[in-house]
Amino acid sequence: MDIGVFIPIGNNGWLISKTSPQYKPTFELNKQIVVKAEEHGLDFALSMIKLRGFGGETEFWDYNLDSFTLMAGLAAVTSKIQLYATAATLVMPPAIMARMASTIDSISNGRFGVNLVTGWQRPEYSQMGMWPGDEFFGNRYEYLEEYITVVKELWETGKSDFKGDHFQMDDCRMLPKPQGKIPLICAGQSASGMGFSAKHADYNFCFGKGLNTPTAFAPTSERLVEEAAKAGRDVSSAVLIMVIADETDDKAMAKWELYKSGKDQSALDWMTTQGAVDKKSGKDTNVRDMTDPTSAVNLNMGTLVGSFESVAAMLDEIDTVPGCKGVLLTFDDFIKGMDDFGTKIQPLMKTRQHIYSE
Repeated sequence: MDIGVFIPIGNNGWLISKTSPQYKPTFELNKQIVVKAEEHGLDFALSMIKLRGFGGETEFWDYNLDSFTLMAGLAAVTSKIQLYATAATLVMPPAIMARMASTIDSISNGRFGVNLVTGWQRPEYSQMGMWPGDEFFGNRYEYLEEYITVVKELWETGKSDFKGDHFQMDDCRMLPKPQGKIPLICAGQSASGMGFSAKHADYNFCFGKGLNTPTAFAPTSERLVEEAAKAGRDVSSAVLIMVIADETDDKAMAKWELYKSGKDQSALDWMTTQGAVDKKSGKDTNVRDMTDPTSAVNLNMGTLVGSFESVAAMLDEIDTVPGCKGVLLTFDDFIKGMDDFGTKIQPLMKTRQHIYSE
């Protein structure tokens, strides 16, 4: 089972709380995390893109680095770990994204991949005059289908003359081509999003669910298996999980309860309001029910809280879910969390023993 880290490109990571660790994103912080991940044998690191935060008392995600330029920098200071940047496809023309990806492919010597997002938070784009209108909620995977067609043509042949409803290429050229296949990730959960992933992606990210229920996402993984079979492809799920660990279950749970007690309600309200604007996508946005008392402070992603031994056992359970071949980890405290994972959790995982036999 592959393990990756979802690096904190936005302030405070994935905890919308006044009582969780507070920090701003920097290259140095993310470099430390990814270098540690590489040293501990993790397989990949991924950065998101967020162009406008949720505000609130914590100014949640108001501070954000750019994904592609950050990963270019990280490619230059690593040598083994796979790196994924996120393409905000509404504001990155496909020919430009294809060239940027080819450049980072060169910097990393073939260790670069792309996570494709269509965009769901309207103010991210309307603030720049680049929101195409709310009809985009209903046709965004048609847009993305054309987008990736152009990108793949450029990566594979160095040119594109694609003519579609959203993109018109006129003898578009791009050289050098990547040295090999650039893997693609998507996180579509609606029928159209899952269908796109089955046709084009190598991994489809999904949210874990609940507190200490590591296999609760299994129905989502099963849907992907079915869609991939229809497309005649083998596409794997990778589940997003937050880890809050300590020496004992009680110590870890005390931290989780502290974070919940400090939830930034105004930031949560902003996110819920923006997510409600999308009436057409079939709940494809990465917005969940923020009234859930167990996980409102971390976007309702699946959360494993416990001792190092307990977390290791729960992570191993994930490997029993058919169609799932990866876990994308976030932590409450990324520096300590990465070291704890590498030295105290991963050595106990049956699914990661190959790291120590290589």
